[in-house]
Amino acid sequence: MAQATMYFPADFRWGTATAAYQVEGENTNSDWWVWEQQAGKIAEGHRSGKACDWWTQAEVDLDRAAEMGTNAHRLSLDWSRIEPEPSVFSMAALNRYRELLTAMHAHQIEPMVTLHHFVNPQWLVEKGDFDTDVVVDYFQRYAAKVADALGDLVPLWITINEPIVYAYRRYLDGVFPAPPKTGWSAAARGLRNLLKCHAVAYQAIKQARPEAQIGVAKNMAIFAAPADGHAGDRWWAGWLSRLYNHWWLSAMHDGRLRFPLGRGRIAGLAGSYDFIGVNYYGRYYTRLLRLTEREWPAGAVLGDGNFAEIYPEGIFEAIKQARQYGKPIYITANGLPDRADQHRPEFLLTHLREVWRAVNFSWPVMGYYHWTLLDNFAWDRGWTQRFGLLAMDPKTGKRRLRRSGELYRDICHLRGISSQMATEYAPQILPRMFPG
Repeated sequence: MAQATMYFPADFRWGTATAAYQVEGENTNSDWWVWEQQAGKIAEGHRSGKACDWWTQAEVDLDRAAEMGTNAHRLSLDWSRIEPEPSVFSMAALNRYRELLTAMHAHQIEPMVTLHHFVNPQWLVEKGDFDTDVVVDYFQRYAAKVADALGDLVPLWITINEPIVYAYRRYLDGVFPAPPKTGWSAAARGLRNLLKCHAVAYQAIKQARPEAQIGVAKNMAIFAAPADGHAGDRWWAGWLSRLYNHWWLSAMHDGRLRFPLGRGRIAGLAGSYDFIGVNYYGRYYTRLLRLTEREWPAGAVLGDGNFAEIYPEGIFEAIKQARQYGKPIYITANGLPDRADQHRPEFLLTHLREVWRAVNFSWPVMGYYHWTLLDNFAWDRGWTQRFGLLAMDPKTGKRRLRRSGELYRDICHLRGISSQMATEYAPQILPRMFPG
């Protein structure tokens, strides 16, 4: 086999990512915490509890991230901690986040901060959630407060994580905590208000920190018709891809709403982004007028719980689609649930090879944030799925660097991937990645 090293640019970000509710613990003012206490909502016997105890000792894991050679980390803020009651802001919470951000800078780890990652203050839900117009003023005020308190430590901001996923899971299929109103009309109103919230947050952060770079983390998925599908299935897969991958980005680009969620323009929305964050997990199959199929083709390699088909080529396609908007691109989440760590080493190498391909086309891919640094509370799936480079026992809190974590450490220190890594960590991919 050929011996080769695929180097990335010297200023490329090598990062990991986390979400506040999944790692902090005791987020008692949030809608997720309230929802967790209801029987049957979370995987049986699972509760977030102290989660990874980041609220008191995140620095321990940030030390580990620094030892791995990462130079970036994406984290989110818990709105319900910062504003536990309407118009009541907690300086203690803001100061704790400031401690975390300062610790990251001390390790030369660049922060990327997400304002909204699926979780709301419970008081907001009681007022009507994102399908009510009042949320826009509240979100603008929250963004302004955070930017004023923390902005000097945050060069990169994500306003909203995966807005399409959030709206679908919350308003339509009931996998996330349900707001007072559900259904297609509520989902459409929710998405329009999410766009408005993004626009006002963008302006609020820019007013406080004009140099800040601001984007969204947009889940990008590859949709395909099954092998036995007909022309209608293939057409539908293409239409669904355009709707799911581009409806939000197009609206953010030119400020216009599109079918099926309305018409008109949103004030301040056009051009309200400095980069695009791409969250990519895999390929899904669909048939005419269905969203996704739960049957997978023969030979499909899946993450635990049939999370998605592992499809490395899809991350190149997602970058290609994001590139048309003419902005820098960050891979803001990419990973899989793999408790046994059976597939993750191959996953890392093959996906990063596709990112390297894009970089070598001079496409503006600025960094890669692996999802996730350590095992954490996986939303409605509780502790049943493990995404971490660090394995964590939720009962004892004990951490252990997985084999894939050792590989990512080697990647971060080298600032690239090599045939030697493939030989050591995933020899089965050598003929494919490094043909002689």
